Amino acid sequence: LLILLGAFAPAIAALSVTAWQEGRPGTRALLGRILIGQVPGRYYAFALFYLITIKLTAALLLWMVIGARPRFSLPALLLSPIAIALSLPIQAGEEIGWRGYALPRLAERLGLAQASLVLGVIWAAWHLPQFYITEADTYQQSFVVWSLQVVAMSVAFAWLFARTGGSLLLVMLLHAAINNTKDIVPSGLASPGGVFSLHASAVSWVTLLLMWGCAAYLLRQLRRSPPVQSGG
Repeated sequence: LLILLGAFAPAIAALSVTAWQEGRPGTRALLGRILIGQVPGRYYAFALFYLITIKLTAALLLWMVIGARPRFSLPALLLSPIAIALSLPIQAGEEIGWRGYALPRLAERLGLAQASLVLGVIWAAWHLPQFYITEADTYQQSFVVWSLQVVAMSVAFAWLFARTGGSLLLVMLLHAAINNTKDIVPSGLASPGGVFSLHASAVSWVTLLLMWGCAAYLLRQLRRSPPVQSGG
């Protein structure tokens, strides 16, 4: 129940504040971003393949450089299209809040590049309780390494949001794809070192480096992008 509440709380908060400050027109405009889907196909490809491309590249680099063969989950690969489709609507619970409400307002003050980094820190901190839930796959894994990955991912989310005219549909798709392709190349440790340790798998560390390489490139583009206006 707490996990479900956490998944939808950002949207509930964003819609509540928007309704209070801007009334029904503002709420309709915010929800209307979910319907922005007429964008070039390359942005759909980015949303679907961003993380799996990074994870497969990390696995290939480890195999080529040190001869390690990271685990590969064929069931996760085969099930990912169905899982992405089924989980897509659920991502509105976070994305209405993070990208729909918070990012445009932060960007008006800080610019898109800096706003994406600040929001990434907030977004990562929001998930900290999951690292203490025994049933979660993040239980006692390195929150430090994971949160650094999330900040880099936040840059990719902001770039996609800006390039698609503020489409929540595209960032929801990116969110769903990340959640449901991350275990094609699993990176969790069977014996984790603790929430605030730096003990993480080689796949996690190489993934982190690749994510920040991508983020550095996207940050340069975000610095030249005008902020997406809040509202519709």
